[in-house]
Amino acid sequence: MSRFFIALIPPEHIQDYANEIKQHFADHYASYGAQKSPPHITLQPPFEWSDAEVSQLEAFTQEFARRQQPIPITLQGYATFPPRVIYINVVKSQALLRLQADLMADINSNLGIVDQTSQTRPFNPHLTVAFRDLTKGNFRAAWAEFVHRSLNFDFTAEHLTLLQHDGTRWNIKSHFAFCRHLEELL
Repeated sequence: MSRFFIALIPPEHIQDYANEIKQHFADHYASYGAQKSPPHITLQPPFEWSDAEVSQLEAFTQEFARRQQPIPITLQGYATFPPRVIYINVVKSQALLRLQADLMADINSNLGIVDQTSQTRPFNPHLTVAFRDLTKGNFRAAWAEFVHRSLNFDFTAEHLTLLQHDGTRWNIKSHFAFCRHLEELL
């Protein structure tokens, strides 16, 4: 069994920026946890899956992605999950909320994967830059530094990414392109 999750990965220039912020938190606030995965927006939280059946998981994800259209994503400012997590805020859009809800419903009905925590709280899209290893004191100091810091990025999400944990960190396993285009809807 391995651990997996499904996410949206921003373009390289946004990943580079987010990784610089993660490094800032490591250097100045002793928060290293966010460096254990590439910058991402989680759609399906981590779950256990049989290594022998990874091809089934990938086939499901590919088919789901094939039915999706690219969606605009806006990253705007910073926010927190007190008392330990600081993240880049992802603006909630109907397209993003629908994508996440559809993925969770389809992965549940087709593969039996259910995240119990997600059943009890609303989807709050975010890109973590300081993780739960941030002490409460460092959280307060870091948030004082970042609360008014501006950040604004727009990009179009064009694929889902399956990530796999190797025992130490999360790594990109595969990308699955969104194939449905707006022209098909007209």
